Amino acid sequence: MNPPTIASRVERLPICEVHFRFIGLVSIGTWLDFFDLFMVGYLGAALQNFRFLTLHQFSELVAAGFVGMFIGTIIQGLASDYIGRRNGFIITLLIYSISSVLGAFSPNAGMLIAMRFVAGIGLSGQQVVVDTFISEMIPSHSRGRYVAISQVIGFGAVPVAAYISSLLVPTHWLLDGWRWVMVIGGAGGLFAWVLVHWIQESPRWLESRGRVEEADRIVTQMEEEVERLTGRPLPPPRPVPVASAHRTPVRELWGPKYRSRTIMLVVFNLLQAVGFYGFANWAPTFILREGNSIAQSLRFGFLIAIAMPFGPLVAVFTTERFERKRTLILLSLLIASVGMVFAFVRSPLGLVAVGALEIMLTSWFSSVYHAYQAELFPTRARATGVGFVYSWSRVGGFISTFVIGALLVYGVPTVFVFLATCMVGVAVVVGFWGPKTNAIALENLSA
Repeated sequence: MNPPTIASRVERLPICEVHFRFIGLVSIGTWLDFFDLFMVGYLGAALQNFRFLTLHQFSELVAAGFVGMFIGTIIQGLASDYIGRRNGFIITLLIYSISSVLGAFSPNAGMLIAMRFVAGIGLSGQQVVVDTFISEMIPSHSRGRYVAISQVIGFGAVPVAAYISSLLVPTHWLLDGWRWVMVIGGAGGLFAWVLVHWIQESPRWLESRGRVEEADRIVTQMEEEVERLTGRPLPPPRPVPVASAHRTPVRELWGPKYRSRTIMLVVFNLLQAVGFYGFANWAPTFILREGNSIAQSLRFGFLIAIAMPFGPLVAVFTTERFERKRTLILLSLLIASVGMVFAFVRSPLGLVAVGALEIMLTSWFSSVYHAYQAELFPTRARATGVGFVYSWSRVGGFISTFVIGALLVYGVPTVFVFLATCMVGVAVVVGFWGPKTNAIALENLSA
């Protein structure tokens, strides 16, 4: 009889403090990542108002971030399939933290845009590694829920970014207020040394690379700690087939098994990024363009952002109850519909209420699809696969920045017709070509 695989031993572990600690640690990176990612939207309106950036330069700033993210998702995804999830996580954290701090001291728009490009490389790489890491460390029956929990923590940074921006932007103490916001966003590098000592490598990744002894040592430590914490022996592991890496991860994506999934997720990410970042990055500018002051724009942006963590919080309680494929279809259509309503609202209360609902739906959607796309590739090529398809969301975000900037000339409603059309496209793509994934072991999904 063959001994149980590392994957089967990870799958049998009951959820306990071991998993809570892991989620807490990787979520530090997620929180800092989201703070840095979304602060651009809140600073953008202020930078235009202070004449540091023109509307066109703000489009270039956002676009530069997306170009960096495109490169980062591919490079970091491929790299972490070779160097490991832990090393990839720490490296990306350092890249965007350092570049964000350097960006805070930019003397002109060109330097700020360049630093945003470098920060983008780390930002997107971070999300790829975190999604992959969580999907491999958490048993299949709770995988989606714990991706959502990480997103709850991450999206909690968004109202903080909005509040700090509204508080600091109008001030000047040694530096302009917006520069202090960027310094705070770059503080994540301080946590890197903590994560080096506390985060273990993914044993599933080690097993897929043939490093079984290292994987066995880590899983044995986890099993012993789980038995000590729960006070009862572990159930016998169920068979879970594991295939070692036998070809390059990039070639794996285009083999017969995964080609259709890869194409489906490329189109999916191209379209969803338009709806997601189109609203998140431009909401304060939309409000400013409707005749509100910069103070009102930042205040309304903060009130809308408060709703963002509630989306993934809903996902925590629903993602294992409802099939992720169907949830993505429903949320895509709701985001399109609510966005169209937002485009025609003029009252302050209406802007905040409808904007909060839209932002909550988009963050709920984000929690579900981050779990979903990480499930569709084998461990030996998971980070490469997630990195490659996720990189196309950056292409979508890059294109959308210039399209939105051009369409704003014709009014905010025209922009939302564009955003809604893309989200309807997401529903169609997932509906026709997306597989079901709930409660299926990763190795069985890729068998």
